[in-house]
Amino acid sequence: MILSRTSQYAVQALIYMATQPADTPVLNKDIAVRLGVPAPYLTKILQSMVKGNLLVSFRGRLGGFQLREGGRDISLMQIVQLIEGATFADNCLLGLKKCSAETACPLHFRWVPVKEKIIKLLEETTLGKLADAVNTGKYRLADIPGSLFGALAAA
Repeated sequence: MILSRTSQYAVQALIYMATQPADTPVLNKDIAVRLGVPAPYLTKILQSMVKGNLLVSFRGRLGGFQLREGGRDISLMQIVQLIEGATFADNCLLGLKKCSAETACPLHFRWVPVKEKIIKLLEETTLGKLADAVNTGKYRLADIPGSLFGALAAA
């Protein structure tokens, strides 16, 4: 249940959007440049966020992407589930198809408490909290994904 590069880019892009003035669409290319992300790849990610109802998009000269109303309350869990799939938290750390208390992999019982902490962290952390931390200078935007896991290790 480690986050993919796609999930990391999605989180970074949405945090960036949450730091921008409300009701102002942001261009994909501006986000890509700011985050150092390939623009075509980011476009696909943002389009999936639109389909998942986390963003709205606008066409035309004044177009771009924007957080949906109440978007600052989106949790990281919502973003990750949209990108990784609804069952991403159920996957075995070693990649086994069946891993449960009954058919445990060698790491299952050590991984479950860690996984529960990660899930709780993702559920409790909102874009608004992260955007505020970026705006106050506590974090640089590019530091956010690493900082999430650093916070987990410290917990």
